Amino acid sequence: MALSEKQKNIITLLADGEFHSGSELAASLGISRSAVWKHLQALSEIGVHYAAVNGKGYRLDKPLQLLEPDKIKATLTANSLKRLTALTAHDLIPSTNTYLAELALTGAPSGAACFAERQTAGKGRRGRRWVSPYGHNIYLSILWRFATSPMAISGLSLAVGVAVMRALGKHFPQQFSLKWPNDIYYHGKKLGGILVEVSGESEGPCAAVIGLGINLYLPEIAASPIDQPWTDLSQITGGAVLCRNDLAGSLLNELISVCADFPGDKLSDYLAQWRHYDCLKGKPATLFIGQHSYSGTVEGIDDQGLLVMTRTDGNRQTFASGEVTFNNKPL
Repeated sequence: MALSEKQKNIITLLADGEFHSGSELAASLGISRSAVWKHLQALSEIGVHYAAVNGKGYRLDKPLQLLEPDKIKATLTANSLKRLTALTAHDLIPSTNTYLAELALTGAPSGAACFAERQTAGKGRRGRRWVSPYGHNIYLSILWRFATSPMAISGLSLAVGVAVMRALGKHFPQQFSLKWPNDIYYHGKKLGGILVEVSGESEGPCAAVIGLGINLYLPEIAASPIDQPWTDLSQITGGAVLCRNDLAGSLLNELISVCADFPGDKLSDYLAQWRHYDCLKGKPATLFIGQHSYSGTVEGIDDQGLLVMTRTDGNRQTFASGEVTFNNKPL
C-alpha cells in the first residue's frame, strides 16, 4: 500500500510545520486548490492532522521527519550493512511483521528489514490493535533465520529488549525499563513493545520476525483508544526535536547485532542487563494466561528468562508467558 504521488508530495511540502497557502500547494503540485483540499481530507483519515486558517493556508499540527532508507543506512555500522539484505520504508502497510512473514515464505534471507510510516493492522499483545498515526513513531520489523529449533531461541525477545535499551541509551539520558516479557516502559507507562513471531520445524531451522514499535509522538486524539498508561519520547524529553532516522538506525543496528550473535551468545549473556532494567521485580501483580489469573509478588526472571512469582498462597511458580498487571490495571 502506498500514498499517491500527490499525497506524498503534499506531506513533503508541509513537513516543515509552517503554513503553506492553498495557491502555493496547488502551483507546486500542478493541481487545483480544490484538489489540494480533497487530498488533505484523505490524508486526515490516515492520521495526518493539519490546521487550515483563512489567509494563511494549511499547516501540519506537528512537523514530520519522514523515514528515508538512505539516511537510516548512513547510521549503520559496517557489520550491520554487511548483514542487511534489504531495507524498505512503506507509507502505509497492514503490518511490518506480516509483510516480512510473507516474504519469509518466499525464501527471503536473513537481514530483511521493514519500516512503516503507518500500520493499518499493527499487532499488539493478545491481538490488540497498535495505534499508528502517520509519520510520528517507529514501526520496525526484521527477518532473521536460525539453524536451531524455535525452542533454542525462546529467549530472543529478552535479548531484543536489551538491544532496545542499548539503542535508547545512545540518544537519551533517561532511565528506561523493561516489563516482562517484551514491553518498553518509562516511569510506569508503556513506551513501546516487541513482538517476536517464529515459524519453522520443531528441530530447526526456524525463521523469526522481530517487530518493534516505539512511540515518538502520539497525538491525544490518536491515543484515545489506548486502555493503559502510555507515554512517548516527546513527553519524556519535554518536546525536544528527535532525529527520527538516526534513532531508527540505532535500533536497527542493535537488533542486527543481537540477531547475528544469538543464540551463540546465550541468553545468560543478556540476563544481567535485562534484570537491570526490570520494572516488575518486587511488585505485587496479577498474571493472566487465557481465562486464568495468578496473583502474587514478582521475584524477577530465572536463568531461562521465565517469570518468577511468589503467589498469595505462598507457592513459588514460574511462567513462560502471560500478561502482567499491577493493582488490577494493565501496564
